[in-house]
Amino acid sequence: MFGFTEEEIRRYSRHIILQEVGGIGQQKLKDAKVLVVGAGGLGSPAAFYLAAAGVGTIGVVDDDVVDLSNLQRQILHRTEDVGTPKVDSAARAMTALNPGVKVKQYRTRLGAHNVMEIIRDYDVIVDGVDNFSTRYLLNDACVMAGKPLVDAGILRWDGMMMTIKPHAGPCYRCIFPEPPPPGVIPSCQEAGVIGAIAGVMGTLQALEAIKLILGVGETLTGRLLLFDALEGRFRQVNAERDPNCPVCGDHPTITELVEYDLACDLPFGVPAGSAERKSEQ
Repeated sequence: MFGFTEEEIRRYSRHIILQEVGGIGQQKLKDAKVLVVGAGGLGSPAAFYLAAAGVGTIGVVDDDVVDLSNLQRQILHRTEDVGTPKVDSAARAMTALNPGVKVKQYRTRLGAHNVMEIIRDYDVIVDGVDNFSTRYLLNDACVMAGKPLVDAGILRWDGMMMTIKPHAGPCYRCIFPEPPPPGVIPSCQEAGVIGAIAGVMGTLQALEAIKLILGVGETLTGRLLLFDALEGRFRQVNAERDPNCPVCGDHPTITELVEYDLACDLPFGVPAGSAERKSEQ
């Protein structure tokens, strides 16, 4: 059956019986290549579920090592991994879960000098970064390379997410053309985050990537998904492609990759729920 072993048929049986997946869809997952940028709070659950789903090749980009403070939310890593490169502990956890998955490790900082080469061979890119500089760089690179990008961010009790399909909907710069000035947005270390919110949003990123690979359902293209964990509410904000966008517009002005010198901060600006709660305190 599509070249699956008996063990693989048993492993993926709950997928294969789904009308939207079946043997053909599971083969698509097996043949797919997904790049997860960041093996932290978002990248951990995203990569873990992609491995569980049987995505054949998963790349993981991260230049950091595991810190004790990571373990409250970064489920790929264990206490004994403290001090270990995140790409190593991530690969170990993913292959322990599913030995049939090939994990490619990139222990490097993503920059203008290497991003196009790294994303080149992947079908879908999952953005699990925690800083504006890499987020804008990854958006611009994916638009230029025509790669779908599943982007998300978390802070305190809030999460945001969108899927960027170049020239089929808005990109990140259509909504936020430029990053905010340094110091305007609190850093991730200052703001704090509830660990389970990373699991919610990272798992949704994996689900979006799977839908993109299978070509089923509706993705979050042209929609910002906002999650307020304290209220237990999801809501959506529609977004449109900006014809004057500097990178994906009709007459782009950004034609070369730009790197910003910015500190660790929030992905979209302060989520609405957090801002409202802060103003009430």
